[in-house]
Amino acid sequence: MVLPQPAAVGFRRCIDGNDFIEPQCNNYPDRLMVHEKEEEFNGLDQEKRDLSASDSPTPSLEDLKRDYDELNDRFLRLAADFENFRKRTTREMDAQARFAIEGFAIELLEVADNFERALKSGDTTAREGLEQIQKLFRTILERHGIQAIKSVGTKFDPVCHDAVVSLPSDCEEGTVVEEFTCGYRMHDRVIRCAKVAVSKGKEGD
Repeated sequence: MVLPQPAAVGFRRCIDGNDFIEPQCNNYPDRLMVHEKEEEFNGLDQEKRDLSASDSPTPSLEDLKRDYDELNDRFLRLAADFENFRKRTTREMDAQARFAIEGFAIELLEVADNFERALKSGDTTAREGLEQIQKLFRTILERHGIQAIKSVGTKFDPVCHDAVVSLPSDCEEGTVVEEFTCGYRMHDRVIRCAKVAVSKGKEGD
């Protein structure tokens, strides 16, 4: 009777430097069994990892709804903040564009003052010419949103009037009775107050 030959034995060095005996699976059935064992081990290892992952609690519907509401609320707040920022920036840019020539306009008003003084002179010919120039000048100013403030006969307004003197008159107290220097408004902003005299009522009242 022929006895089966034992599997070949080989030596292989471990990482730690020690030798261990490793059977040499030279025939196909042995290699197949080793492969099946490896697949079985890998399957168990994967199953263990899947079970570990499944141990984490699944968020409930209430938790998901709460998280959604929080994110939605943050989004709405952010959208509102951005819209306010956009509107504020638009207003500021519009104001800068509209009042960019404010300093230039104030300097031009000195020229307008000289026209006013010249018109009060007695020279008829010069007066007619100056009236035409003044009309053209005011048309140009109005084209750029600059308009004279009507003061005489109106109630004193500290926003657009600068009271130089208070005079007794038949007008109601607080009424502008005389204008020394015209005031001007650029769009909806007063760029120079009018210097005026204000009534303090009748003397003896």
